[in-house]
This record gives sequence, structure tokens and C-alpha cells, in this order.
Amino acid sequence: MADDPEGVLDYWLGEVGPEGWYLGSEELDEEIRGRFGDLWQAARDGGLDHWCEGTVGSLAFLILTDQFSRNIFRGKAEAFDTDPQARACARKALEEGWDMQAPEPERQFFYMPFEHSEDPADQDLSVELFSTRMPETGAENLLHARAHAEIIRRYGRFPFRNAALGRESTPEEEAFLQAGAYAGVVRAMKA
Repeated sequence: MADDPEGVLDYWLGEVGPEGWYLGSEELDEEIRGRFGDLWQAARDGGLDHWCEGTVGSLAFLILTDQFSRNIFRGKAEAFDTDPQARACARKALEEGWDMQAPEPERQFFYMPFEHSEDPADQDLSVELFSTRMPETGAENLLHARAHAEIIRRYGRFPFRNAALGRESTPEEEAFLQAGAYAGVVRAMKA
């Protein structure tokens, strides 16, 4: 287990890299679970809050609590357990300007906790951040931020989380899920 911020960053930014960030394969999930599951647990329990005291530590904390959580617990409610901690760290990083010290495309991980939120205000912030703070590489990220915001605008939540969170889907949400869910929204926005 890599138990320091640099270990998280070396793995995610170096070993996995941009081409692997959004694949969501079982192999990657298993590797992250094995290498970082205990570290995620420490973050959830508050043992890594001190990481949110600078650019490097905050970036690693956000990857651990907002990205790795989704790999470790894919399809389960626990995938979202550390979202509030990730948003708190991201807000502090924004206040301190640490996000702007990170190069693009790594900077996106400071903004994704807001994109993953079911709060409309966080969604607005996500769209604003991707549109104003990632001018070189943010076009694709901005598309996805807008897609997330549109889903929250329509449904007030992410219907594709309903099963994991034990929420009952409305008929409108069922139709959305049958029509391609998130991918359908992205396709429509690209058209």
C-alpha cells in the first residue's frame, strides 16, 4: 500500500495515466482496492485530513476520496461515503488557489467533487470551474460537467446511483436509464 500523497499521485497520474482514468475495468478496480483500500479507509475515518494542507496533498486526497472510492466500491453505496470530505478539501484548495498550481489535466480532480455532487449549486460551480480554470484541456471535461448538471437539473439526483443507494427510481428516471442514462445525455449534447 502506498501510504503517502506521492504514492497516490505516482500511481494515478503515472502508472494509470489519462488513458486509464475513465475505463472502469474490473482489473483496475481490483488493483486500486488492493493497493489503496486501507488508505481510503484511513481517509474516511479522518486520519488523512492533514493531506488537505497544500497542492500535492490535496490532489492526492481528492483522487483517493473522489476517484478511488468509485473504483473500490463500484456499484455500492460506500462509493459515495467520502464525497463530503472530498468537497470540503476541494473548497479549501480553491480558497487557497492550490488548484491553479496543478498542471492541466491533473487540475480536473480539484473540480470533480462538485461534478459528482447532487447539489445544484455544486453543479453550477463545477461548470464554472471547468469553463474558466481549464482553458487548455478542459473542453471534454466541460462537456461532462454540463452533462452532470443537466441530469441534476432534470431529476434532482443521479438516477444511475439509485440502485446502489437503495433509492426507488421514478418512471421518468427508469425511462432515462433505459435510454442510455449518462451516455445518452453526453451524446445529445455532442449532437
